[in-house]
Amino acid sequence: MTAVLLITGGSRGIGAATARLAAREGWDVLLTFNSDAEAAGRVVGEIRDAGGRAEALQVDVSDEAQVRHLFATCAERHGHLRGLVNNAGMLPPSGRFEGISLERWTRTFMINTAGTFLCCREALRLMATGNGGQGGSIVNLSSMSAVLGAPNEFIDYGASKGAIESMTIGLSKELGPEGIRVNAVRPGLIDTEIHKSAGDAGRVERLGQTVPLGRAGSAEETAAAIVWLLSEAASYVTGAILPVSGGR
Repeated sequence: MTAVLLITGGSRGIGAATARLAAREGWDVLLTFNSDAEAAGRVVGEIRDAGGRAEALQVDVSDEAQVRHLFATCAERHGHLRGLVNNAGMLPPSGRFEGISLERWTRTFMINTAGTFLCCREALRLMATGNGGQGGSIVNLSSMSAVLGAPNEFIDYGASKGAIESMTIGLSKELGPEGIRVNAVRPGLIDTEIHKSAGDAGRVERLGQTVPLGRAGSAEETAAAIVWLLSEAASYVTGAILPVSGGR
């Protein structure tokens, strides 16, 4: 039986790179997308053309009913789940703290933090040995903003990622006896479309020179860390927050 991996936000950037790499490593990939069906279809097509197995489903991870349906579909089609990557998220426009509305703050936390919570909760119901599952691995996506704070840019985003790190540590201790490892990857400045979508297309070029390694990272470099944490090579790693930040 081939192991099934669910990747949220898998149509672009880090999620898409993770889907491609995981498929090459032998995972059956189920990826989600929120709105860009065409991009998700391209990722699925690339994986299939390379001999891998993949499918895509449209899901808003902040909607509990949709998340429940996602995992029910996974159980119905595949019967099991061995890996989960919580990558879906949003980066709000850059700005000072005093300009953040409650609506924006709530939306950021609903997508980034509540979405991760909902997917972790539904995943453990399939993966936990106490529920008849086979165990597995969960990797959550954090950000260097969780520890740097993102002042004058998006403190709400940093706070949402800080909550994910706390959740990761707690879950690793609670779910370890159920055969589930839970870790997080903490990307630094990564060259993906998310910066442009947040209204700051020049951010990567502007900040790249401040990174000790002298450049921004790539989605593929981040994906390599994620797929390693999913693998048996990391079988004794849980509760870890792995920076992929070029030393930033």
